[in-house]
This record gives sequence, structure tokens and C-alpha cells, in this order.
Amino acid sequence: MLKNFLLVGLGGALGSMLRYAFSYWFKHGSFPLATFLVNIIGSFIIGLVFAYALRNESFALNWRLFLAAGICGGFTTFSAFSLESLQLLQQQRIGLFFFYVIASLLLGLAATWLGYSLMK
Repeated sequence: MLKNFLLVGLGGALGSMLRYAFSYWFKHGSFPLATFLVNIIGSFIIGLVFAYALRNESFALNWRLFLAAGICGGFTTFSAFSLESLQLLQQQRIGLFFFYVIASLLLGLAATWLGYSLMK
């Protein structure tokens, strides 16, 4: 059990560092591009991992914990997404708010499906 926590923690640390890199590379302008990108990319990666794990029973639980729960969990930023959505509403940028929320949800689901389909 301790090994599982360490695998998730290590993956989460790596994912969090990648998330920080994205926020550095894609400075926050009028649209929260960094958060948008990591949520779409993270959704795609978790779809790949999930499909690969289903197809290959030998794909170790260790790798699934490290990649899906760890890296993807640390990399994606739903809490930041929620906060930024609220800030768009508080700034009365209603159109951008709806675009951000709907595009994030639809593209995130599509990216997860695509990742899953490519590995299936």
C-alpha cells in the first residue's frame, strides 16, 4: 500500500511540475490557455492509459497508478478551471465564460475518447 502512495505521489509531483511549466509557457492573457491545454492533454493521456490497461492485462497496476492517478492527477487542473471560470463570471465576461466551460468539457471528453480509441 505504501508503494502505491509513493507511485501516485511521485507521478503527482511530476504532473504538477509539468502543469507549472505550462502556466509559465502560456502566460495568462484574456483566455486561460494553460489550464485549457493541460485539461485537454491530460484527458487524452488518461484515455490512452485507460484503454491500454484494458487491452493489456499485463500492464502493471504500478504504471496505471503512476501515470493516471499520479501524473494526470497532478497535471490536470480542474480546480484552477473552476476558479478561472468563476473569475470570468465575476468580470462579467459571460461569452468567454460559456466558451471556456463548454469547449473544455466537450474537447476534454473528445480527447479522452480519442486517446481511448487510439489504444483500443
